[in-house]
Amino acid sequence: MLAFRLSRVLDIFALGEESAAYLGLHVERYKLLLVMLASLITASAVSISGLIGFVGLVTPHIMRLLLGPRHRVLLPASALSGAIFLVLADLLARTLIAPTVLPVGVFTALVGAPFFLFLLRRRKREYQW
Repeated sequence: MLAFRLSRVLDIFALGEESAAYLGLHVERYKLLLVMLASLITASAVSISGLIGFVGLVTPHIMRLLLGPRHRVLLPASALSGAIFLVLADLLARTLIAPTVLPVGVFTALVGAPFFLFLLRRRKREYQW
């Protein structure tokens, strides 16, 4: 809930630190708060669900490509799409070679690794002269 309440601050930070300061934001204070909040959220997710590789990394990037940069929309959409993605990965892990159950991380990595290669190639093309 706190991350959702800070969505406006995240949008302002997207303009850059200098612009955020000009808009009256206490940049250093919010940077510290956001880093602590992101660390707490990540630690909570990993302690509850275990290390499931790319779920928390892939789905926000996909949602940003589909929905744009506004964090008020992006945060809940990322959470919902991450949950849906993980349920589908778990379903595949349990049914693909039944009765054997594969680790769900196998499927998240099979989706996540190629997606990140795609993002890296795309980013590289954007920065070429």
